[in-house]
Amino acid sequence: MSSRKNKKTKYKVLIVDDHPIVRQGLTQLINQETGFAVCGDAGDIPQALQAIEKYGPDIIIVDISLGHSSGIRLIEDISDNYPGLAILALSMHDESIYAERCLKAGARGYIMKQEPPEKVAEAMKEIMNGGIFISEKLGTRLLHKFVARKKIEAPSSPVELLSNRELEVFQLVGKGLKTRRIAEELNLSVKTVETYIDHIKKKMNFDDSRNLFLHAVQWTMNT
Repeated sequence: MSSRKNKKTKYKVLIVDDHPIVRQGLTQLINQETGFAVCGDAGDIPQALQAIEKYGPDIIIVDISLGHSSGIRLIEDISDNYPGLAILALSMHDESIYAERCLKAGARGYIMKQEPPEKVAEAMKEIMNGGIFISEKLGTRLLHKFVARKKIEAPSSPVELLSNRELEVFQLVGKGLKTRRIAEELNLSVKTVETYIDHIKKKMNFDDSRNLFLHAVQWTMNT
C-alpha cells in the first residue's frame, strides 16, 4: 500500500491508540513535520482496519496496548493483509519484552512513549526511507543474539518464554479478567484459554492459578 512520494506529496499517517489525548498529541506533532500528514486515527482493532481501507495510509503508528486487545495481533493482521503498509509500534512497555515480538509480527520500528517527541518523526523518516528504527540498546541485543546463534541465551524474564497469544492471556489475567471473559475478549473458547493458562503455568513454573494471578497482576502493574 505504501508508495514512493514526490517532494510535494506528504506521507499519510494513521494513528491507532486507545487514548484520545495521545492520538490528539501525536496528530499535532506529526502534522508539524515536513513530509507527513495524519489522515485518520482509530481507538481499537476494528476501527483501525476500517480506517486502513478508508484512508489508504502509507504508515501506521500502533500502540501495542489497545484496551483488552493486543496491538501485536493488529500488526500481524496488517502485515498479512497489507504487506506494503509500514508499521511503527509505539508503547509504554519495556522493549526487552515487546520490541522483538513486534518486529517479528511485521513492524519496521519500535519506540517507547517515554522517548522525546522528535523521536517519533525520526522513526517515521527512517522507516519510510526503507530502514528499521530501534533503540541502540535493542540493536546491540539483537546483534549479540545473531552472533551467538547456536548458543542458548537465558531469557531476562520468564515472560519472554511466552508466545504472543500466551502473553495476551497473561496480560488479561493480570487485569483481573476471568477465564470466560478472556475467551470473549479474544474470541476463543473457554477450553482454549484454559489450555493457554496451563502452558503459562508450565513455562513460568507456577504451582497453581493463584500464583499465576498474583504474578500477572504485579507484572501488569509494573509494565
